[in-house]
Amino acid sequence: MEENKVLIGALIFIVMIVGANFIMYAIARGATRSSQKGFLETLSQSLNASPKKKDESMDELRQKIQELEKSKKDPAEDSE
Repeated sequence: MEENKVLIGALIFIVMIVGANFIMYAIARGATRSSQKGFLETLSQSLNASPKKKDESMDELRQKIQELEKSKKDPAEDSE
């Protein structure tokens, strides 16, 4: 009786593991097939953030720093 419960539990566990692997395989396959590109291209694009967004945010940061530096220099020049 105990052996049957252990075997049923082990079988359920194995089925769950195989099912989870099948689902993950289907998700990965669907992600790579959707854009009709190669697997490595899709993987590299998904891992890399858009460099354009990074450049825009860095430009914005530079502009704000320059504005702050100008605003700091202006009052100092006026007081002299």
